[in-house]
Amino acid sequence: MWELFWTFFKIGMLTFGGGYAMIAQIRETVVARKGWLTEDELIEVIAVAESTPGPIAINMATFVGYKQKGLRGSLAATAGVVLPSLVLILILSRFLDVFMANRYVAYAFDGIRCAVAFLILKAGAEMLRKIERKPLPLGMFLAVLVGKTVFDLLGVSVSSVWFLVVGGAIGLTVSAVTARKGDSL
Repeated sequence: MWELFWTFFKIGMLTFGGGYAMIAQIRETVVARKGWLTEDELIEVIAVAESTPGPIAINMATFVGYKQKGLRGSLAATAGVVLPSLVLILILSRFLDVFMANRYVAYAFDGIRCAVAFLILKAGAEMLRKIERKPLPLGMFLAVLVGKTVFDLLGVSVSSVWFLVVGGAIGLTVSAVTARKGDSL
């Protein structure tokens, strides 16, 4: 339990930029270093964590903790990833106006935003490299990429949740059809 708590506490304490920025660090820790998940399991955890309510990093910590030690593990990992942000928010809320007015803090946050963008891009590139090289996963990736881009260019706001729901429905449908035929897409 302590290892789960401490691992996710360090991730929560040392990663800036929110849940998506934490994906790369969680991947590095739970797949590459600790071996708690395989790459495929991580991709599944990310998909589930993204499609369930709540912040993705907290959901990921909960799933990893549960896989390792059941309910107690999920509580330990979740508490670990949440505690640093909670303490920091409680402290900063007392001094937020003064803190944000400092130009050096503003410069630091500009730099942090750039680093966060890179971390999110890196996590996405890693997931893309691991995607199965079969027609269905590649086709769905391209469909979501094109669909989201077109909607954004047209100024049409479509929640990412709809892409997840449609992708899940397509995956279930294709799986049912191919199971009958004995094929694999």
